[in-house]
Amino acid sequence: MANAAAVGRTGTPFEMTLERGKIREFADATQSSNPAYRAPENPVIPPTFLTVQMFWQEWSGPEANPWHHVELDQESGMHAEQDYRFFGPPPRAGDRLTAVSRIERIYEKEGSRGGTLTMAEMVTEFFDPSGRLVAEAWMTGVEPSLNPAHAQLQEAK
Repeated sequence: MANAAAVGRTGTPFEMTLERGKIREFADATQSSNPAYRAPENPVIPPTFLTVQMFWQEWSGPEANPWHHVELDQESGMHAEQDYRFFGPPPRAGDRLTAVSRIERIYEKEGSRGGTLTMAEMVTEFFDPSGRLVAEAWMTGVEPSLNPAHAQLQEAK
């Protein structure tokens, strides 16, 4: 069960340096043929490249990522959605970004097959060295309610 007290929890800021080789590797991994991601000098990042922030966040220490405060059940919870928002041109290789994540909201909704879904959203904001907001990454996790038979199995463990 999600911890509603996690809403508003903020991780410690962490730094990301955007590297040309990593941008190219990401473009290869996603099978993109867009030449903008392979420019010889300072290629732009693919929009979903900001997903790699989770590695930089992890390397920055456990307090950088507030997601653990949400306490979704790791056995039944899952990643539901990812959204990226940019506020100007996309960042490029060589840019240094400071990022910070916070738990934005936790709410419930009815599932299409019955039962309740607990949804949790975390937003990570990316700032350039001047403090200007460059981009946001929104991540949604979901935990379905257990059907009675599955709940009994969980309790028996």
